[in-house]
Parts: sequence; structure tokens; C-alpha cells
Amino acid sequence: MNAFHLFGNPPPFRDRRDAGRVLAGKLLLRYGNRPDVVVLALPRGGVPVGYEVTRALHAPLDVFIVRKLGVQGHEELAMGAIASGGVRVLNDEIVRMLDIPHSLIDEVAAREQREIERREREYRGGYPPPALRGCVALLVDDGLATGATMRAAVQALRQKQPAQVVVAVPTAAAQTCDEFRHEVDEIVCAFTPEPFYGVGMWYDDFSQTTDEEVRELLRQAREQDEQRLDRAA
Repeated sequence: MNAFHLFGNPPPFRDRRDAGRVLAGKLLLRYGNRPDVVVLALPRGGVPVGYEVTRALHAPLDVFIVRKLGVQGHEELAMGAIASGGVRVLNDEIVRMLDIPHSLIDEVAAREQREIERREREYRGGYPPPALRGCVALLVDDGLATGATMRAAVQALRQKQPAQVVVAVPTAAAQTCDEFRHEVDEIVCAFTPEPFYGVGMWYDDFSQTTDEEVRELLRQAREQDEQRLDRAA
């Protein structure tokens, strides 16, 4: 049962789309109607949130896919991560401590890169990824608990040389939010309850986002972006 329901109150967000609208309200004044802003959603759960943010900000939407590089036999332990565009980030401390050979890292990275490429084909439908150099990149997800996936995304995104990296989420653990202030240009957390419990506790509907929903929301966002560009031409 949801923590809010225990006390007879509904959670702050009905679903991810609702959370996206709330988050957009926190971003609109600073980032709305700017040609240099790109919204990058972490699939799958971040895409419905990001879709509502793009609608409010009049900005393009794309996905930024991150895959952990798990240590062989201990896959939950990350020796690094790779992200959209073939960007690789290594946890040098883990690599040194476990004396992991580069050949093994390359093998795991190649496997995960194939999965990233499969998902990009699945989600993007042949559209190229956006150029991010000099842009304000808004990284959006449905929430942050430990922030490990988002942290890997930030490190990978930096290598694409955006002018600014902004992390934006509807809900997060307050400590995680504070930690990110030292890692990004700005972090926007709409709701930081204490105790946090977990991301899903603050949604009435936290059912899994499907691949089909991701594809459809990206398609709709592209159409809206093309219409905006036509009107501006």
C-alpha cells in the first residue's frame, strides 16, 4: 500500500504524466521557449515525465539510454557504464581493486552497446540522436533514489560537451538531490519527502512504462517539434 494511503491521503502524483506536468512548472520560467534546450529522458519511466516537460517548455525530446557494465559473476556491482552514442564511463577504483582486464571490459561494453543500439532503433525509429554540443541538456527521470543510473548518465553526457547539464525529477531522496548539486549545473527536484521510502511510493499509478508507450510519446513529441519549427520558419 502507498505510504500516503496509509494516512488516508492520495500521493502527490497520479502518474508519470501528472508528475511531468508538476515538474514542468518548476522548469518553465528558466528553460521555457529556449532554442538551446533539449530534454533527454531516461527510458522507460522517464519518457512520460519528459514528454510533459517538452510540451510545456516547447523543447525537443529524445532518449538517453544508459547501461551498467556489471562485473562478471557480480553483475550488480558496476565497473562502469555506457550510454547513447557509445560513451563509456569507468569506475577506475573498482577496475583497479578487482584487477579487471581491459579485454573483459571491452567484451562487456560491446554486449551492452548492442543492447543500447537495439533500444535506440526500437525507440527512435531511425531518427538520428540530437546534437548536444553547446546545448542545455535536461536529463529527466521519474525519480531518484540512490541516483546511480542518473550519475552514470551525467558523466556520459558530459563527454558530448553540452553547455549545461540539468537533472530534473519529480521526486527524490533529499540527500541524493543534495549530492547532485556538486555534479551538475543545476538539479530540480519537485518533491523531496522525508523519509523517502522509494520512488514508486509517491505515485498513485507507478505501473511499468511499455516500449510501445515510449515509441508513441517520442513520435508525438517529434511531430510537435516539427510543427513548432514550421511555424517559426
